[in-house]
Amino acid sequence: MSWINLGEVAYIVERAAGIDRCRQIVQDLRRRLNLDLPSDQRVLEAARIKAHYPMAFADAFAVATANAHHAILLTGDPEILNADADWTTEDLRA
Repeated sequence: MSWINLGEVAYIVERAAGIDRCRQIVQDLRRRLNLDLPSDQRVLEAARIKAHYPMAFADAFAVATANAHHAILLTGDPEILNADADWTTEDLRA
């Protein structure tokens, strides 16, 4: 997971449940995940993805990070799932 996407999780949780819950979740995710600090290469890859697909820039980081690690991107985001692209996803919408 990219640090960019952890930042997304943090602001969403803080809005919904407050700063204390946000800190708990961020701490838990930091223990469980290998977080990817975006390099200049990752930033430019996310920009390339954003240039070709209609999605948020943070979503492009999720795609670029998963691609770089040859990982399956777990998401419920239709912009990522419905893209006619060569990345591998797993739909979390159920």
